Amino acid sequence: MDAKDRIVQGSLKQFMQYGFRNVSMDDIASNLGMSKKTLYQHFTEKEELVAAALEFDIENNQKDCVRSTNTSNNAIAEVYDIIRVVAEQLRDMNPMVLFEMQKFHPKAFKRFQQHKDEFILKMIHQNLLRGIAEGLYREDINIEVLAKFRLESMMLIFNPEIFPFSKSYPLMDLMMIIGEHFLFGISTNKGYKLIQKHQLDRSKK
Repeated sequence: MDAKDRIVQGSLKQFMQYGFRNVSMDDIASNLGMSKKTLYQHFTEKEELVAAALEFDIENNQKDCVRSTNTSNNAIAEVYDIIRVVAEQLRDMNPMVLFEMQKFHPKAFKRFQQHKDEFILKMIHQNLLRGIAEGLYREDINIEVLAKFRLESMMLIFNPEIFPFSKSYPLMDLMMIIGEHFLFGISTNKGYKLIQKHQLDRSKK
């Protein structure tokens, strides 16, 4: 791994854990065991580094989502696979990250919004179509409306006014509760039974 990649991946880890506001360029250089001069040779300012770290994270997220789609047995399994993958990625994430990005790094936040409103929305839309074709989701659902509803419900877990950062609201639990609630609302009897099987399998672990 070259120095630039080390900086991007190392800074992303720090940003996710401590937030954007609390991590300085000095902190990043110190954590990576490199001089500030080396850091600034690759990134002249923090805003540039935030953008690069976010882009790296988005690329990985998109690859993982596509992989889950391609390897899952059905639409419901795909949702569970993606929840597990994203929860693992966000395991050590500071819930204030998105709030701080929006407030202090608006350009990076705009890129995140693009990723959310284009890629993630498209993935949800495709999953709904797949579920209908497999007989797991009801044919009478409004795909356009429910895709947007699902997208915005996923973002609720990052709102500290709704779910204050505490052990009472682990991200994995929130994602699973909200995701299953959505699935139950759109599923056929066949899909309903499949969700219950996933719940039973999870309870045995």
